[in-house]
Amino acid sequence: MQRPFPLPQEDFSLKETAPRLGGGGLGGGDKLTNTYDLVEQMQYLYVRVVKAKDLPAKDVTGSCDPYVEVKLGNYKGTTRHFEKKTNPEWNQVFAFSKDRIQASVVEVVVKDKDFVKDDFMGMVLFDLNEIPKRVPPDSPLAPQWYRLEDRKGEKVKGELMLAVWMGTQADEAFPDAWHSDAATVPGDGLANIRSKVYLSPKLWYVRVNIIEAQDLLLNAKPGFPEVFVKATIGNQTLRTRISPSRCPNPMWNEDLMFVVAEPFEEHLILSVEERIGPNKDEVLGKAVIHLQKVERRFDCRVINSRWYHLEKHVTADGEQKKEVKFASRIHLRLCLDGGYHVLDESTHYSSDLRPTAKQLWKPSIGILELGILTAQGLLPMKTKDGRGTTDAYCVAKYGQKWVRTRTIIDSFSPKWNEQYTWEVYDPCTVITVGVFDNCHLQGGDKANGAKDNRIGKVRIRLSTLETDKVYTHSYPLLVLHTTGVKKMGEVHLAVRFSCSSLLNMLHTYSRPLLPKMHYLHPLTVTQLDYLRHQSTQIVSTRLGRAEPPLRKEVVEYMLDVGSHMWSMRRSKANFFRIINVLSGLIATGRWFGQICLWKNPITTVLIHVLYVILVLYPELILPTMFLYLFLIGVWYYRWRPRKPPHMDTRLSHADTAHPDELDEEFDTFPTSRPPEIVRMRYDRLRSVAGRVQTVVGDLATQGERFQSLLSWRDPRATALFLIFCLAAAIVLYVTPFQVVALLTGFYVLRHPRFRHRLPSVPLNFFRRLPARTDSML
Repeated sequence: MQRPFPLPQEDFSLKETAPRLGGGGLGGGDKLTNTYDLVEQMQYLYVRVVKAKDLPAKDVTGSCDPYVEVKLGNYKGTTRHFEKKTNPEWNQVFAFSKDRIQASVVEVVVKDKDFVKDDFMGMVLFDLNEIPKRVPPDSPLAPQWYRLEDRKGEKVKGELMLAVWMGTQADEAFPDAWHSDAATVPGDGLANIRSKVYLSPKLWYVRVNIIEAQDLLLNAKPGFPEVFVKATIGNQTLRTRISPSRCPNPMWNEDLMFVVAEPFEEHLILSVEERIGPNKDEVLGKAVIHLQKVERRFDCRVINSRWYHLEKHVTADGEQKKEVKFASRIHLRLCLDGGYHVLDESTHYSSDLRPTAKQLWKPSIGILELGILTAQGLLPMKTKDGRGTTDAYCVAKYGQKWVRTRTIIDSFSPKWNEQYTWEVYDPCTVITVGVFDNCHLQGGDKANGAKDNRIGKVRIRLSTLETDKVYTHSYPLLVLHTTGVKKMGEVHLAVRFSCSSLLNMLHTYSRPLLPKMHYLHPLTVTQLDYLRHQSTQIVSTRLGRAEPPLRKEVVEYMLDVGSHMWSMRRSKANFFRIINVLSGLIATGRWFGQICLWKNPITTVLIHVLYVILVLYPELILPTMFLYLFLIGVWYYRWRPRKPPHMDTRLSHADTAHPDELDEEFDTFPTSRPPEIVRMRYDRLRSVAGRVQTVVGDLATQGERFQSLLSWRDPRATALFLIFCLAAAIVLYVTPFQVVALLTGFYVLRHPRFRHRLPSVPLNFFRRLPARTDSML
């Protein structure tokens, strides 16, 4: 498939906006509280149906099956119905958006559920012009009893307790209310569209130090026994190496690391096994340890070791198993390591860096407030009734707190206007906001395994924000497909980072980024990769069990689960990032080359003068350097970034990636592509790796040449170098350092007429030094 032509770069830009935050939709003196000052006000009509009493009987049993229908224009919401009850209690809230109100009267009708046609029992009418207004922190409006009326306005038997008011999304009834925007969603799907706050489970590292075992009953087989220990927690399984001691008392002294989440649902199962043949192991004994009983530590102190008895399972009477306890035991040192931060995100954009143990937390330094306003120009994500539609919701993640907005049904320009806050403990952290399409509106199992579609996400680093400033921008939602980068729309956010203490925040820049256990007792890169994978699996599983669930595909997209996989596009992007970082040094080198070649004689003469001053007064070198850096920083202040960072397609090389490179990036692991495509990609990777191999070999060659200066690998070269060193030592001893520095500087800056095009003598000598390349196969 041919990749479509990429969109112009300006379509991917960040746009500054000026929304009317927290401002005046309730009339003259009314205003939103500070809790909702980062969003636009949205007006709603709220109807709380509390209960009814003395309802008339409608069937032969002398009872009724009542429910309430709240009707406003074309919108209609109903409560659940009760069977055989004349005094039902519902306590349900209905919210109608004021922007879509086309009627002047709200009808609250009580009906009796029937097989053929529901019977009318009575109603209460409210004129919208007479409904009171309420804004928190005002107390909730007290419900009142209203006498039911028939369709002619005459009183009938039965009363209904109601509360009706005009409010905003700041009302505490808003999150759990039935919304007129979701009138087409069935009752069992309403839970999947409401806003919700989730907390990630508290994660711990479990350190299992396997020391030794004693009195094992080994199998009588020729050769030395091969004994190892397999440790399992849930779906995590690790094993030690085979013990080097060939006896019934093997020793390992090996650490195994696991991730667990509170509350602890799994046990640690240790299995001592002996290899008795190829791919055939026999269990010598097992020990089951409850994690609730494992000691917790917050530092590097040594945990006391313990002996645990091993139990062996033997088969008796066919399939029946029984336990036989015997004298074998295993020596362990177990602990829950609370001094680490359990990494479930990439360290490049982590939202939390605190250790697991709450006792080690530092005080918070500020508050992060996020207003999720609207989205614009969303693309259709699915087809319904023959037309494209999108049911969008947002998820924001910072620290252990996840928030999910309500789902706006069938809208390409949804308006959420929801505001959330987080405590900030470190400014060098990142908040992630993702937009998704809800594919579970039917509730229950009716989605048939459908996954919520990703629309795009935004990352904002807090350290790039000025304190107490409100940033309102429209961020492009970019998603990479196999056909190229695609703009799925824009999300409108308002962000404010408030600092409680400037000194405390500045002090965090002097502290280590991670808790001290990461430096005192560091984990290997392999361990960190494995533990991060397990952490993301645990978090996605736990949040997927919430109600409503935060689904696995959403959590994994927010945590960038697949970011560690190979990608030719990312490799190119990272290479050019390195080139961009080195471009300053390269530009400085070119500028110095022009100085040496006297391209601008006036500048070269000034450099000579400055050099002479610094040589004669060396105490000015460091002050001059730092003053120069200070002046550069002050000069660049005029062009400081005024907007938060956002996804950059040019930096990511997303707009120039070849279609085959993108197809490779989206390939599964292990691959699912045909053999000929895999062969082609393997050959391409070999060619790239060959170039990298050449560069690495050249670097090794230069280093080995430095080593050969004194190694006598080339005796004549080493003798020449030693003679030069002795002569240089004598000359530098009798010659003042300033004279040597001046002569060296003037030699380097000499005029081109005194230069030769041939390489210098020191460079010729260095290139002739031997390396170990001639010893390689």
